[in-house]
Amino acid sequence: MIKRPRLLAVGLLLASSLALAQTPYTEDSTYQGLGGKEGIKKIVDTFLTLVLADPRIKDNFTDFDIPQLNVRLQEQFCEFAGGPCKYTGKYRDKTMDGVGTVRDMKTVHQDLKITNAMFNALTEDLQIAMEQHNVPSSVALKLVAKLAPMQRDIVTQ
Repeated sequence: MIKRPRLLAVGLLLASSLALAQTPYTEDSTYQGLGGKEGIKKIVDTFLTLVLADPRIKDNFTDFDIPQLNVRLQEQFCEFAGGPCKYTGKYRDKTMDGVGTVRDMKTVHQDLKITNAMFNALTEDLQIAMEQHNVPSSVALKLVAKLAPMQRDIVTQ
């Protein structure tokens, strides 16, 4: 039988691990491992090329503002990797020349009918993009671990 203090310690460790997985790094080794801003730009460019060619998910991006998505992904990856960037975490509707309602991640994805299979395809494409830019597996896994909790807000089906 597990004693209460040990059970409490395990629970606190699990809770702190989940909280850590949802926040950006406070040091920049992952950012450096991705190649800094220039490396992240190259990874995102390759990633979006792969996504837009991926028959499993490309149709989901038909009406997206891809240049805007590119910028946001660069910000997001940079901040979550411990870099000097600030991810705005917002998406602007295309209304009024890009100045419209600001929505959060969950709201942006709620009507897109994204499945776990689609989310996994996107993750695979990101991993392939990082491999193509010689990102060490340990660094790639750290970034994916930081991004993974967003699955709750993105997967709607």
